[in-house]
Amino acid sequence: MSIASRNNVVVTGREDRPVMVLAHGFGCDQNMWRLVVPTLAEEFRLVLFDYVGSGRSDSSAWSEERYSSLDGYARDVVEICDELDLRDAVFVGHSVSAMVGVLAAAAAPERITSLVMVGPSPCYIDDIGYRGGFSSEDIDELLESLESNYLGWSAAMAPVIMGNPERPELGEELTNSFCATDPDIARIFARTTFLSDSREDLKSVTVPTLVLECTQDVIAPREVGAFVHSAIPGSRLITLEATGHCPQLSAPEATAAAVAAFAREQG
Repeated sequence: MSIASRNNVVVTGREDRPVMVLAHGFGCDQNMWRLVVPTLAEEFRLVLFDYVGSGRSDSSAWSEERYSSLDGYARDVVEICDELDLRDAVFVGHSVSAMVGVLAAAAAPERITSLVMVGPSPCYIDDIGYRGGFSSEDIDELLESLESNYLGWSAAMAPVIMGNPERPELGEELTNSFCATDPDIARIFARTTFLSDSREDLKSVTVPTLVLECTQDVIAPREVGAFVHSAIPGSRLITLEATGHCPQLSAPEATAAAVAAFAREQG
């Protein structure tokens, strides 16, 4: 099976323009980018995909051994870039994919030469001198709830993660996305996501990096955005006039504009 088939790779936009890779987060798929794609496709060649176990990927290629660490997801990214022979790509990673992008850029520096981190968090658990937004007990409870009743957890948590309670259709969309994911795969992906600690990896980032945060985000509070910005030399931090953890859905115009402006500078 080709990598393109395995990861349901879709290439769109301007073939003769700089490349941008859009990577979704936990419990989602490439459909999460659909509201920013039309704008970005006017200027860039876009590569969208689903991680193995998500969306329309080939779930038969999934293994707990590979996807129990972020390295497994970074390997997906590198293999996609290799198969398409991408060069000098801008990697746009949402949520946990922001840290996947850090690993992928380190593994394939000729493929990925700049990063956009949308709602990143290198560590979700509070530590001495660091606020990740959750205590260890919070994360244990979250994972226990997810594993005991995934559909119930999805229905309860997706609207909280999305924010924007005045627009319930957004929370419903995220709920449906979560519920479409195989519970066994979601359980491993959740543990990989919420128990990861990529703070040390940030220090090795040398490529131009844009950090996009929202004014209110229960998953990645602004203290986290400030930490990521300070940890990556020369990075840029933009606070979008948006709330929730998915600005590509709740504020697609502002998100697309910020991503495009940064990518133009790299091109």
